[in-house]
Amino acid sequence: MYAIKALQNLIERGKMDYSKLLNPVAQSIKPSGIREFFGIAATRKNCISLGVGEPDFSTPTAFSQAGIKSIAQGKTQYTANAGLFELRKAISVYTEQFSKVEYDHENEIIITVGASEGIDAAFRAVIALGDEILIPEPCFVCYAPLVTLAGGIPVPIECKVENDFKLTKDELQKAITSKTKGLLLAYPNNPTGAIMEKADLERLAPTIKKHNLIVFSDEIYGELTYDGAKFTSIASLDGMRERTIVISGFSKYFAMTGWRLGYVCAPKEIIDVIFKIHQYSIMCASTAAQYVALEALNASFEDNFKEVHLMRDEYDKRRKYVYERLSAMQLDCFKPRGAFYVFPSVKSTNMDGEKFAYSLLDSKNVAVVPGGAFGNSGKDYVRISYAYSLDVIKRALDLIEEFVNERR
Repeated sequence: MYAIKALQNLIERGKMDYSKLLNPVAQSIKPSGIREFFGIAATRKNCISLGVGEPDFSTPTAFSQAGIKSIAQGKTQYTANAGLFELRKAISVYTEQFSKVEYDHENEIIITVGASEGIDAAFRAVIALGDEILIPEPCFVCYAPLVTLAGGIPVPIECKVENDFKLTKDELQKAITSKTKGLLLAYPNNPTGAIMEKADLERLAPTIKKHNLIVFSDEIYGELTYDGAKFTSIASLDGMRERTIVISGFSKYFAMTGWRLGYVCAPKEIIDVIFKIHQYSIMCASTAAQYVALEALNASFEDNFKEVHLMRDEYDKRRKYVYERLSAMQLDCFKPRGAFYVFPSVKSTNMDGEKFAYSLLDSKNVAVVPGGAFGNSGKDYVRISYAYSLDVIKRALDLIEEFVNERR
């Protein structure tokens, strides 16, 4: 009887024209190039992956215990929509210390389900139908689709390797039209590892203010900079706080990816609108995760961010090793100064990034991400993550070296 009913359902489903029922904008969006590729890689036995942008460290035990304790104490109810008061207060202290920007914890900070929800809510709060949002590329895969879903038009700006993948004043000015509403800045950058230092941002600020743009500043990798580089939030520059929405979270430098916790900081007038979107779509972030984040910040204030610095030092060792190995293979490679990715060009192998990645997977069972997943300007590159142990990295790079030598 069940089999007959299932067959009838399949027949009825075959009669449905879902294209007329589903949102045409959502239908038009391509799936994530990263997830599509790793869906294939996941089916490969003993595949060595250098593709996932996730710390290989576990959340420090003391942090996790705070979440476990909160559950044991029965703290399993909703928090305030904006998040735990104590956590927002701790974030306010953190942003003042780290970014040199003050935010009122009562009215200018919202706790979100990862930075991704923060980005989505910020876009929806600002974008009206047809507004253009400038997005420097190569960049993380979510920005353009989320702009599109919010009714906006994503406008890519190709950032060139000869400019260290930084956005220049001339590139910004050239991309601005009468429809431009905002600019997305994501530095340190995924996938290139590029950073924008204070002087770089100061060159952009007058143009941003002249054209009355909103800045969406994704600062999720802010703590992960190398070679003595210091992170600067564009919100800290004169006249920029009032037009900047800062999005960040706990995933990358507290090794809390699975806890899904982020935050948004902005002037009250902007936060009030983001709050309504967050309130109706999410209600509040995970209570246990918020207690973990609160412990992470409080403990870090006490030990001067010891855990973060240990992780960053380990990433730095891996960064140098990967860069040296790729350079020795004669793959043109920009030396990253932030995040935990390297973005080598594979043009010298007479392949684009997609062919290189799929051929490498088929030939050596090693997974890297085709650079085209991060925008058209990345098509001749691949992204390699060094958020893996040195042992895994060494084994993967040995196989990549074999692969490159076989094709020359």
